[in-house]
Amino acid sequence: MKHGFYTIMAAQFFSSLADNALLIVSMALLVSMQSPTWMPPLLKLFFVLSYVLLAAFVGAFADSLPKGRVMFITNMIKVAGCILMFVHVHPLLAYAVVGFGAAAYSPAKYGILTELLPPEKLVAANGWIEGLTVTSIILGTVLGGALVTPHISAALLNFDFPVVDFPIYTPTEAALTVITGFYGLAALFNLRIPDTGARYEHQKHHPIRLIGDFSRCFTTLWKDKLGQISLAVTTLFWGAGATLQFIVLKWAEESLQMPLNKAAVLQGVVAIGIALGAVAAARFVPLRKSLSVMPLGIAMGLVVTTMILVRNVWVAYPLLILVGALAGFFVVPMNALLQHRGHVLMSAGHSIAVQNFNENLSVLTMLALYALMIFMNLSIQIVIVLFGLFVASTMFLVMKRHEANQRQHDSLSLIGEHKH
Repeated sequence: MKHGFYTIMAAQFFSSLADNALLIVSMALLVSMQSPTWMPPLLKLFFVLSYVLLAAFVGAFADSLPKGRVMFITNMIKVAGCILMFVHVHPLLAYAVVGFGAAAYSPAKYGILTELLPPEKLVAANGWIEGLTVTSIILGTVLGGALVTPHISAALLNFDFPVVDFPIYTPTEAALTVITGFYGLAALFNLRIPDTGARYEHQKHHPIRLIGDFSRCFTTLWKDKLGQISLAVTTLFWGAGATLQFIVLKWAEESLQMPLNKAAVLQGVVAIGIALGAVAAARFVPLRKSLSVMPLGIAMGLVVTTMILVRNVWVAYPLLILVGALAGFFVVPMNALLQHRGHVLMSAGHSIAVQNFNENLSVLTMLALYALMIFMNLSIQIVIVLFGLFVASTMFLVMKRHEANQRQHDSLSLIGEHKH
C-alpha cells in the first residue's frame, strides 16, 4: 500500500472514534437534561438525515477540491458541532451538525481510495478501512462510556493546565473537550494526506443542476449491470446493520436478561465479527471474484433467525461473531466493486454520494419499520425471524437478478458474434 493510504486510515480512525464517543456523551447529556425516553434514538436519525438530504451536493463538493482538504474542512464542521453542544445548543441539533460534517466527509474518504490505489488493491483497502472503522466504533463507544463515568469526569475536571485557565466546569464540558481533541488529531492527519493530482471538470454550483446531476449519476449506477447488484447489496447491508444494533439490545434484554450497559457489549461482539470478516475478505477475495460472496448474505439472514433459540450468553457470543463475520466478508468485496464501477462510470465523489444516499435511506426506512413493529407490540422473537428471512430472501432475489443479467449479457455477446 502507498504511504498516503496509512495517513487516510489514521485520519479516518480518529474522526470515527470521536463521532462514536460523542454519540454516547450526547445520550448521557440528554439523560441529564431529563429528556423523554424516545429522544436518545433520534440522535442517530438526526445524524443520518444529512447523508440523505445532502447526497446531491456532497459528491460535487468532494470532487471540487483535493480530497485531503475536503476531509480537513468537513472535520472542522464536526468540531463546530462539538462547540455548539459546549455552548448549550440542544444535543439533537448539535449532533445533526456533526452528521452534516460526516456526510460531506464520506465521499472524500472513500473517493480518494480510487484515486490513490489501482482497482486490484480496492478490496484490500476497503477491508482495512472497514476493519479500522469497526475498531474505532468499539473503542469510541468505550471512550464515550468512560468519559461519562463519575470518577473519570471528576479526574478530568480536577486536571489543571499550567498558566491557562479553561472554562470547563461540568463533566459534559470535560468530555466534549477530550472529543474535540480527537477531532483535532484527525484534522492534523487530514493535512498530511497527499494530493493525488486527480482533477474533475468544473463542478456545478446551482442547486437545481446539482440535483439533476445527482439524478443522472443515481440512474447510471442503478442501470449498470454490476453497479446495481453491488449497490443493492450494500444498501441492504447498511439498513440491516443499523436495525440489528437495536434488535440485539432488545433481544439481550428479553432473552438473556442483560441490562443496557452489558447488552451494549454484544454490539461490540458483532462489530468484532464484522472486522474479522472484513479483514478475511481483504486477504482472500480479489475484485474480479467479488460477486462470488453473495450466498453469504443469505447465510447471514438465516443464522440471525437462530438467535430466537439462544438463552445463554456464552452461546450468544460465538453466534453474534459469526453473524458479524458473514456480514463483513460479503459487504467488503461488494463495497470495492461498487467503488470501482462508480469510478469507471462517473467520478469517485459522485458515486459515493449515490451510495450514501441509498444506504442511509435504507437505514431510515428499516429503523422506521422496526420502530413500527415494536410499537405494534410484536415479540422480539417474531421481529428477529421476520428480519432474518427478509435479509435472506432479498439477497436471494439479488442473486437471481445477477444471474438474469449474466444470461442477457451472454445472449447479447452471442448476437454480436453472429453479426461478425
